[in-house]
Amino acid sequence: MPTAAPTPVPPTSPSSDGDTSNAFAQRNGSSETARSAAAPSRAEGSNRIHAVLVVRPDGRTPAAFHLRRTLAAVADQSRPVDVLTIVVCGGDDHLFELADAAGAESVVRAPASTGFAAATALVPPGGEDAALWLLAQDTAPEPDALARLAGALELSPSVAFVAPKLVRWDDRSEIVSLGVSMTRFGRTVGLADDELDQGQHDAQEDVLGADVRGILVRADAWHRLGGLDRGLAGADEGLDLGVRARLAGGRVSLVPSALVATAGDGVAGLPVPLTPQRRRRAVYAERVAQLRRRLAYAPGFATPLHWLSLLPLALWRTIVDLVRKQPGRIPSEWAAAAVALIGIVPVWRARRRIAHARAASWAQLVPLRTTQAELRERLDDDPEVTIGGHRRSDLRFFAGGGAWLVLAALAVSVAAFPALLAWPVLGGGALQPLATTVGQLWNDAAYGQRALGLDTIGPADPFSAVVAVLGSLWPWAPSRALVLLWVLALPLAALGGWFAATRVTERPSLRLLGGAVWALSPALLVALTQGRSTGVLLHLLLPWLFYAGAVAHRSWAGAGAASLLLAAVLATAPSLAPATLVLWFGAVLLAVFYRAGRGVARLVWTLIPTVALALPLVWNALEHAGAWGLVADPGVPWPGPQVAPDASGRALLAAGIPTSDLAGWATLLPEGPTWWVPLLSVPLALLALAAPLTQRWAAGIGLLVITALGLGTAFAAVGVSVSFVQSLTVPLWPGTGLSLAWLGALGGALVALDAGLAPRVALVRGLVATLVFAAAVTLAMPSLTAFARGTATIANGPASTLPAFVAAEGREDPDVGTIVLTPQPDVGIAAQVVWGASETIGGQTTTLSTRTTPTPQDEELAALAADLVTPSSEDVVAELADRGVGFILLAPTTPPESDAARTMRLSATTALAQRDTLVVVGDTAKGELWRVVDQIAPRPEEPASVTGLGRWIAFGQLAILGIALLLALPTATSIREARRTPRVVGPHWQEGR
Repeated sequence: MPTAAPTPVPPTSPSSDGDTSNAFAQRNGSSETARSAAAPSRAEGSNRIHAVLVVRPDGRTPAAFHLRRTLAAVADQSRPVDVLTIVVCGGDDHLFELADAAGAESVVRAPASTGFAAATALVPPGGEDAALWLLAQDTAPEPDALARLAGALELSPSVAFVAPKLVRWDDRSEIVSLGVSMTRFGRTVGLADDELDQGQHDAQEDVLGADVRGILVRADAWHRLGGLDRGLAGADEGLDLGVRARLAGGRVSLVPSALVATAGDGVAGLPVPLTPQRRRRAVYAERVAQLRRRLAYAPGFATPLHWLSLLPLALWRTIVDLVRKQPGRIPSEWAAAAVALIGIVPVWRARRRIAHARAASWAQLVPLRTTQAELRERLDDDPEVTIGGHRRSDLRFFAGGGAWLVLAALAVSVAAFPALLAWPVLGGGALQPLATTVGQLWNDAAYGQRALGLDTIGPADPFSAVVAVLGSLWPWAPSRALVLLWVLALPLAALGGWFAATRVTERPSLRLLGGAVWALSPALLVALTQGRSTGVLLHLLLPWLFYAGAVAHRSWAGAGAASLLLAAVLATAPSLAPATLVLWFGAVLLAVFYRAGRGVARLVWTLIPTVALALPLVWNALEHAGAWGLVADPGVPWPGPQVAPDASGRALLAAGIPTSDLAGWATLLPEGPTWWVPLLSVPLALLALAAPLTQRWAAGIGLLVITALGLGTAFAAVGVSVSFVQSLTVPLWPGTGLSLAWLGALGGALVALDAGLAPRVALVRGLVATLVFAAAVTLAMPSLTAFARGTATIANGPASTLPAFVAAEGREDPDVGTIVLTPQPDVGIAAQVVWGASETIGGQTTTLSTRTTPTPQDEELAALAADLVTPSSEDVVAELADRGVGFILLAPTTPPESDAARTMRLSATTALAQRDTLVVVGDTAKGELWRVVDQIAPRPEEPASVTGLGRWIAFGQLAILGIALLLALPTATSIREARRTPRVVGPHWQEGR
C-alpha cells in the first residue's frame, strides 16, 4: 500500500512587536528532516492525525513530570500521529526546551493565562481529511489508544468526534470519565465518573458529550463548529462541543477500549479538588459553564428572562448551598453570576455559532439527556456505606436506657415541684412575667426604645432574644412557657447530659450516669429553687453546645448548630465569654497544627452569630457604660444568696456548690454536722483528674481544661458586682462557671471510667459509677425537697409587677407609662419608669442596671421623683403627663421596713395626696397607686435615625442567624456524612486527622 511522509506545519515568524502568543517556534531543519524520515507510514485514505498538546504549569505537580510521560506515550502509539504541535502556556525556558526537544513539528509559546480552548484555537487543524487529537500535559494515552480512536472515527462518517475512556494516572482500574450528559436544566452529569472499571460501560457508545481530554475531532466538524467555546472557563468544553455537534447533524461516540490516563493537574478539564483553592476554582468554572450554556441554548424569547434571573437565582442557590452545608461554594456562585451577567457579547457569539451550524432540532437531544429519575438512582448512595472501614454504632437511646432516664427525671421533677403544673406564671427570685404577646417579646429583643427608663434608647441584651424564642414556644400565654421550662428542666437536663455523654463513651451505663449526674448538678438545682432563669437555661444549653461543638471542626451541620448554641450560651451567661474564647482559640490552633488547617473556617463561623448578637451592646457599652457591664448577668437583677468571697466560699465553689448553705444541707440539718457535704464531690473530682492518665489522655486533658476554666470563672465572679437594683449591688452568679466546670469534670470522669479500667475489672467500674451517682443524689436531696419544705424562693408569681388596674390598661396600650417610687432602707427613694403592663424578663436591660454615670434622662427622672415626694409649687405632674407617664406607684420596701424607709413612704404619700392633678386609685398589693388626671401625651417616638438603625441591625442579625439555622438543619447528605465519622470524639490524639 502506498505511503506518504507527513508534511510538517510551516512555522510563522514572530510579530514585529515582540508578541509571541501566536508565533510558532521553528525548529532546525535537521531535526525536522530526521522526524520526517523516521515517521512510520499511515494507510492511504485514512485521516491525518494532528495532535495538539497543551502545557500549562499551574498544577500541584511540576508540568515537566507529567509532560515527559505524555510525550513518551504519544511517541509509542501503534498508530503514530502525523503532526504534533505543542502549545506551552507560560512556564520557564526549561519547560519550553523540553517541549522543543520532543520532536514536534511546531512549538507555540502563549501567555500563562491562556486556557485550553484558546490554546487549541492557535493551531490550524489541517485539511478536510485531517483529525485533531486534543491532549494536555497530564493525558498519557495507552499505546493503542490512537489506533482505536482513529478506527472508530473512520468507521462512521456521521461521527463528529470520538472520546476515549479516561482513567486515573496511577490506577487504570478507576474511571475518571466516560461520557457526559446533562439534565433538563443544564446540570452536568458524568455517566461513569469515579467508578471502578469492570467493563460495565464498555457497550455504551452514543452519548451527548464527553470530557474534552483525549478526544479525536474531525477537522471539518472542528471548522464548522468553531472549535471550543472560550467562555466556558475550562469546564464542560467537551459537553458543549458535543451538543453543538449533535445540533449540526453529527454524533458523539465513545471508544471505551481506548484508554487515556489523566492526573487532573493539567490545563484541560477541571482540576482534581485536592485543595480549597482548587475546589473553589472547579465550582466557579462549573457554574460559569452552566450559566453560559443556559443562556446560549435557551430560545430567543427566554434568554432575557434567564439573564434577569441570574442574581435571584444566585440568592436562591446561596440558600441551597447553606442547607447542603456547602458555604464554601457561595463566593464562586456569586462570581459566576457576575461573569454571566456582564458576558452578553460572548453569549451572543455562542448563539450565533450554534445558529450558523445548526441542522437538527433540540428535540433530538432529549433521549440523550439524564432524567431526574436516572439522576436520583445514580446519586442514591447507600447510607450504610462507610469510608475507611468505619461504621458508626447505633445511638441506642431507647435500648440503652436513655428514654427511661428522661422519664425518671420527669417523675422526680413532678414530685419535687408538684404545684408548678397549676401555676400560670412563675415568680420569686430573679423571675418576672414574660410579655403578653409574641410581638412584644420580639420588640423587646430589637434595637430601639427600651421598656424601662424615662427615655432609654439603645440595644437589647442578647438574652432578650433567648427569652423571645422561649416565649414563642407558647404564643398564646408566653409566661406559661417559663413554668413548663421549670417542670421540664430535670428531664431536659438528663436528655442533654445523655447526648453529651455520647461524645465521650459508647457504654450505655456510663451514658446513663452522665445524664443523671448532669441533671443532679448543684448549680442547676439551686438555680431552680432560687428562681434564676439564666442559670437554668445555661445548664440546659451547655451539654448541647458540647455535643455540637465537639464535631464543629469536621461538619458544617455541627458548626451551624454550635454557632447558634454558643450565641445562646453567651447571651445567657456573658461571664463565660473569656473561658469560651480560650477554648475557641485552642480549637483553632489544634485545627491548624494537627489537621493542616482543615476545619478552621467552620470553627471561625461558630463565633459569628455571637458577635452579630453582641456587637450592638458591646459598641454601646464601650461608648457609654464601660466594658465591665458586658459581663453582668442579664435578666432581672437580683442580689440572691450565694457563697461569700472568702477562702471557705471558694472551697465550696471547688466542690461545685454555689451557695453558703451547702446546697441546702445547712437548712436541712440546722443542728447537725455538715462538714462532710463538700466531700461528696471528691469521687467525681478524682476521676476527672485521672482522665489524662488513661489511653485517651488528649480527651482527658481537654475536659480538664474545661473544668479549670469553669472553676476560674466561678472564682473570679464571686463577690464581683457590676450591676445594681435600686440602692443594692448585685454580685455575679458563680453558678454559671460551676455549670461549665461540672461539664468538664463529668466528661473527664466518664473518660476515666471508660478507658482507665481494663475489661476484666468491669465490676470496679460499676462500683465506682454507683458511688458517683449516690454522691450526686445525696448532694441534691435538700434542693429536691426545698419546695416541699417551704425553703424554695420560687412562688406562684403575679401576672404583672404593676397593679391590676395599670396592667389592664398596659395590655391595651403598651406605651402607658408608670413611674414606680420605692423608699430605700437607708435614705432616699428609687425611681423607675415602666412602660406597658408589667416589667418583664425580656424587657430588662443591662444598659440601665450597669450604668454608673447618670445620663440626662437619669437626672431628669431623679428630679421628677424628688419633686413628686416633696411639697412643691411646680406642676411636676404636668411634666409627667407630657412625657407619657399616666400612673404613679409608691411601692413597698423589701421587708423588714426600716425607720428611714417608713418615714420616706409616709412623706411621699402625704406629698402625692396633696396634688390636685392626681387621683388616688387605691392601696394595692403592689403599693399605693395614683392616676394622672391631665391629658396624657403619647410616649415620645424614637427618632427616625434610631428606627432606621434598628431595622438595619435586625436585618443583619436575622440574616446571620438565618444562615446559621440553614447550616444547622440536617439533610440526607449531612446525615450520611455523619454516619461515616465516629460519634465519640477524641478516642486518641489523632482523631479526625
